[in-house]
Amino acid sequence: MAEISKNARVNVIVEKFSCNCGGEVKMKSIFANGRMKTIAECSKCNRTGRRPGDLKS
Repeated sequence: MAEISKNARVNVIVEKFSCNCGGEVKMKSIFANGRMKTIAECSKCNRTGRRPGDLKS
């Protein structure tokens, strides 16, 4: 069986971080406007940012 190339694979990667409010920050990969974007979103307060460090202030 042939192996799939690394560019053909589609993965949603979720990493866990903590927010100041005590919630869990998840990194999400979103395909929008023809580009892959990663955003950090807090599950408790629903704040979003480009990186998990943006949610610490």
